[in-house]
Amino acid sequence: MSEEIELKLRRLPHGMDMALPAYASAGGAGLDLAAAIEGEAVLAPGERLLVPCGFCLALPAGYEAQLRPRSGLALKHGLTLLNSPGTIDSDYRGEIGVVLVNHGEAPFTVTRGMRIAQLVVAPVVRAVLVEAQTLP
Repeated sequence: MSEEIELKLRRLPHGMDMALPAYASAGGAGLDLAAAIEGEAVLAPGERLLVPCGFCLALPAGYEAQLRPRSGLALKHGLTLLNSPGTIDSDYRGEIGVVLVNHGEAPFTVTRGMRIAQLVVAPVVRAVLVEAQTLP
């Protein structure tokens, strides 16, 4: 059984009519994120675009959220996240956005409500660095 934590989410005006992020299956590790763009945007091969998701999150201290590509988009169209995984820190309160890049051979159209990425919430372990002359 997976651990559950509560995440507070605030919708932004351009995301009010959007579905909330959701797990696609009972065993899913990532919440599907949808594009909260107006209309559509075409990404030419090699082009990148910051796609807003229409909401902000409040992650609890000791957690991060990782933005990850959707494997179907990567396989079928060459679409992925430029900084993958992207990290959302627990003290970030701005809009969640996804940096898409088209590594495919054809233009790709992103439409409003399209599932474009996954968000995985994970615990964080903070390291304390200790300088040493030798390593074990």
